[in-house]
Order: sequence, then C-alpha cells, then structure tokens
Amino acid sequence: MPSTSKLLVASFLLLLLGGCGDSVSPYDYIPVTGSVTYEDGTPIPSGGFVLKFYALDAPEVKNMWPRPAQADIDSNGKFDCVTSYKYGDGLIPGKHRVAFFYATDKDGKLLVPKEYTLAGNSPLTVSTSDLPLAIKVPKP
Repeated sequence: MPSTSKLLVASFLLLLLGGCGDSVSPYDYIPVTGSVTYEDGTPIPSGGFVLKFYALDAPEVKNMWPRPAQADIDSNGKFDCVTSYKYGDGLIPGKHRVAFFYATDKDGKLLVPKEYTLAGNSPLTVSTSDLPLAIKVPKP
C-alpha cells in the first residue's frame, strides 16, 4: 500500500503542475496612459475611481478571449498603469468599451452619467490608435 499512496501523491503533483504550464497570455499588449475629464475640460472632482476596458474587436486565440483591463484614476484624473494580464501591461490593440466603477462623491452621488457605469452598455469607446487616451465624459 505505501507505494500506491506515493504513486497517488506523485500523480497529483504532476497534475497540479501540469495545469500551471501555460500561464502566459496569448495576446500582445500596448502600454496605455491617459486622462479623464468632463467634456468641457474640467476635472472630475474626485480620484480613486476605476476605469474598466472591454476589448471590442479582439480575436479569439486558443479558445481564449482577453481579460477586461483596469486603470486606477488619480486625483488629477490621470492614469498610467492600465492592467490587462500583468500589472501595467496595457491593452490589446484595437477598440475598447470603457466603463466607470466607484465614480461617486462622498455622498454617493454619481460623478458621471449612469450609462457610463454599465459595463455592457457604456457608450464610451476608445482605440489604442489614439494614445495617450484623452477620455471626456458629459457631466451627470
């Protein structure tokens, strides 16, 4: 019996390690920086919210789709470390739908129109051909 339990443990370890083998994204990324303001150029009156980027024209690669990317917005409305797969790697080339998360003031009032906070329906799109990104949104 001891040899059977050793074989089971060894098999389990090989199975575990085998599942970790291909931990690299199949996509290429472009580093992305930018800013967020209202359409009139005034700053959004708070930092600390998050932008999420959803690839719109990404091809399927090896039965995979790209992960949504994320960027934290500082108090000046700037972002410089868009992260898709690894910290600061950027976005895959192409168009992306952008949604705002946690974009509220201290009283919970939205700082952007509600439709800009809906991941699947945000009217805001950007393209990596327009770097650095200058994202402008209407006031709520």
